[in-house]
Amino acid sequence: MRVELAGEVRTGRVVDLRDTSVDFDASAVVGAIRGDGPRAGDGPARPLAIDCPVPGPAHEHVGAIRTGMGLSLRPALADAARTRGHTPTQADELAAVRDRLSALDPPEIDLRSARRRVAETSDDAEELRERVAALRGRVQALRDAGDESGPAEAELASATRELSEVETERIAAEQALSRARNRAAENRERRRERLRLADRADNLCRDAREELARAVRPTFEDARQAVPTDSESPVSTALAVAHVADLDAPVVVGSGVDAFADGERLSEWFDAPVVRL
Repeated sequence: MRVELAGEVRTGRVVDLRDTSVDFDASAVVGAIRGDGPRAGDGPARPLAIDCPVPGPAHEHVGAIRTGMGLSLRPALADAARTRGHTPTQADELAAVRDRLSALDPPEIDLRSARRRVAETSDDAEELRERVAALRGRVQALRDAGDESGPAEAELASATRELSEVETERIAAEQALSRARNRAAENRERRRERLRLADRADNLCRDAREELARAVRPTFEDARQAVPTDSESPVSTALAVAHVADLDAPVVVGSGVDAFADGERLSEWFDAPVVRL
């Protein structure tokens, strides 16, 4: 582990930051470990940069151990088990369900636009039908009166052609709306299937966590009894989980955690690097 503190470089299995002038927050240190900030050696001196192995899943639960912390034991034990190579019996089915879920991403169907287009073309067609009817009456009246009807007949022919074009557009709009409705119905089925698969995935995840947690529970209980402090406290629980997990990235240990005499003992307990605050 390599830690940069405003230009100062510290390396080793245990890095103690309690002698610095900066009161580091555990979350900020964990963020540096997880790569949320600059890495050590990346450039100009930064307040804090840490170069270390990439944290695994258990680090999310026990990457920072400090007084007042919270811990969800079952998920933490499950991720600890994963770091030890345990695979739940639900893994294959869960992967298959997630693949099907990712493939079921129904596109948005714009029914409103399709309906509006049908309404617009229907209104245009109705208006033109009325105009054509009126022109026919006018042409017939001119013919009955023996007057010149040529210009009116030309206007009627033009309106009839326009009506034919608009009717074609109206039919196309209705067909498009019908297709959109069919796709919307298919999407509803997809969404129902997604909900069903999401429920199945949640159940499989829950079963997998329970199975993984059970796999390391005896080792965890032994570790919790071996922690030299109150075995029921969240800190002791976190120390025990961290002992069970296979951690590569540093564990940040805050002030007030006095279960072990020094950083070296903590590092041995975790079998991982330690940053002391």
